[in-house]
Amino acid sequence: MPNPTSLPLSRRDAILVAGAAATAATSLGMRGVHADNPSSDMLRIGLIGAGGRGRGALVQTLSVPGSNVKLTAVADAFKGGIDGAMRAVEGMQDKVDCPEDRRFEGLEGYKRVIDACDLVILATPPGFRPFHFDAAVKAGKHIFMEKPVCVDSYGARLVLEAAKQADEKKLKVVVGLQRRYQTNYREALAKVREGMIGDIIGGQVYWNGGGIWYRGRQPDTTEMQFQVNNWYHFNWLSGDHITEQHVHNIDVANWFLDKLPISAYGVGGKQNRVTGQPGEIYDHHAVNFTYPGGARIASQCKQFPGGDNRVDEEFQGTKGVLKLRPGFAQITDLAGNDLWKFSGPNPDPYQVEHDELHAAIRTDTPKNDAYYGITSSFSSVLGRLATYSGKNWDYQQAMELDYRTMPEELTWETTPPVVPNKDGNYPLPMPQNFKLTSVTKAAVS
Repeated sequence: MPNPTSLPLSRRDAILVAGAAATAATSLGMRGVHADNPSSDMLRIGLIGAGGRGRGALVQTLSVPGSNVKLTAVADAFKGGIDGAMRAVEGMQDKVDCPEDRRFEGLEGYKRVIDACDLVILATPPGFRPFHFDAAVKAGKHIFMEKPVCVDSYGARLVLEAAKQADEKKLKVVVGLQRRYQTNYREALAKVREGMIGDIIGGQVYWNGGGIWYRGRQPDTTEMQFQVNNWYHFNWLSGDHITEQHVHNIDVANWFLDKLPISAYGVGGKQNRVTGQPGEIYDHHAVNFTYPGGARIASQCKQFPGGDNRVDEEFQGTKGVLKLRPGFAQITDLAGNDLWKFSGPNPDPYQVEHDELHAAIRTDTPKNDAYYGITSSFSSVLGRLATYSGKNWDYQQAMELDYRTMPEELTWETTPPVVPNKDGNYPLPMPQNFKLTSVTKAAVS
């Protein structure tokens, strides 16, 4: 299976991942378990972002077989998240050393967690991810970070620079694109690389599902508190569900083609979100991605009830067809005859992510998923720009934009990038008047 950080990125600085990864891989020397404390066998674990995925990742990293670990610090914007994380590890007290004075509520607590750990889990809303990743790398910490790793071009470039620094510091990084850690996907990829389906010329990737959670506005809260608590419904925090969720399937396309999209063109909209639950994201996107060599991937995602739900990938090659979904993989020839079907053990990929991260730390094996985390996350951003604008977007040009959505100063009193109108509704991106707004630059047509 090819190194996932060696994608053939031929467009200018788009984004130099192969060279950075190769240089790091040849320069690594033994450093012990910690980048900054090689004499200790104990891995101190910190959690930043204690929602459902953060709590799951915490339990998984504490459950790595034979690993000497302790939870030492937790941060979340809200106390309820911290309390939930502590409840999640109640049955693991031998792996917990997290007193009240290392439980940090608010927007700045991430800094204190980074100071108190060796391996940090980054699971806040995605808009925060580039800044937390950058801080963790600067502090010399190993990192597990959830997908997506960015929601705009500024964040993508920030993660890239931090990823290079992580290599220089011999840090280990895993990104929660768990299909890359799932056995049936890995075995299917091996068959594709062997040439079983020939050259991939097209495909379809789907995350079509139902609705999502919503948290009502509470009395005596600021607009910033409301939006952070309802982060999924705001682009500067989630990147819309094409980025927050559908990134998994788009990542599979990039991975199996071993290429990045040149451009994206698509449509989308909002027609099925629940009345009385205002937000600014779409509930459906349909995007065509064009890849070098002419391959085209049709991408769909939805979040509303009704119709057929579908979460899978399919690729057509010159010799056969591959069908994929978690736990299933099958290759047929062009006439529909079976050539291969996955069978055998298929361990939980969420756990495998942490098992392999810990192994890389303890054996000082090169490990940095941030590179493909950037390119796949930004591919999903590219799709969002296409559906919001109704125009074709070029990957390289979009990557070079001065496009930052996260406020430069962030407190509970800060005015968010988007605010409701007098009726309590938020402006929806629309092709007829779409402009790419940034907190660091005037609108870009």
